Amino acid sequence: MNKNEIYDYLKRKNIWHEITEHKAVYNMAELSEIDIPYPECDAKNLFVRDDKKRNYYLITVKGNKRVDLKEFRQKNNTRALSFASENDLMNIMHLLPGSVTPLGILNDEELKVNVFIDKDFKESPCIIGVHPNDNTATVWLNIDDLINIIKEHGNQVNFIQI
Repeated sequence: MNKNEIYDYLKRKNIWHEITEHKAVYNMAELSEIDIPYPECDAKNLFVRDDKKRNYYLITVKGNKRVDLKEFRQKNNTRALSFASENDLMNIMHLLPGSVTPLGILNDEELKVNVFIDKDFKESPCIIGVHPNDNTATVWLNIDDLINIIKEHGNQVNFIQI
């Protein structure tokens, strides 16, 4: 799904969302320069894989947090982790670098990606801001709606404390 297909999907499913269109952003520093309605709810997304390229993980945390992949590995009993390649990102989630998002899971036809979401998104106001498969906008959703979208698609969702 591309950006417009994501918007249509959310409307068709009658899922509350707000859209903030903005210039293309490739990292959290660039996003911080943009006026967004819920800055405390923006998400940082890491697409990683294990050293055998058998398991892929999307780690979604609050934008101000840092993810220690060694610590993540230990807590979640995975093999050694590193960032997935641009080719893996395109082949699995049909996304370009800078556009990584949990909504990219809707393009994961083989259900290869395990999703890990920061527990802090479950705290009030329970909103998360993610790209709509394109880094020129942020879509604000209720965290439970996002979780249901991912689970309905068939991917596994796990909560982590970072």
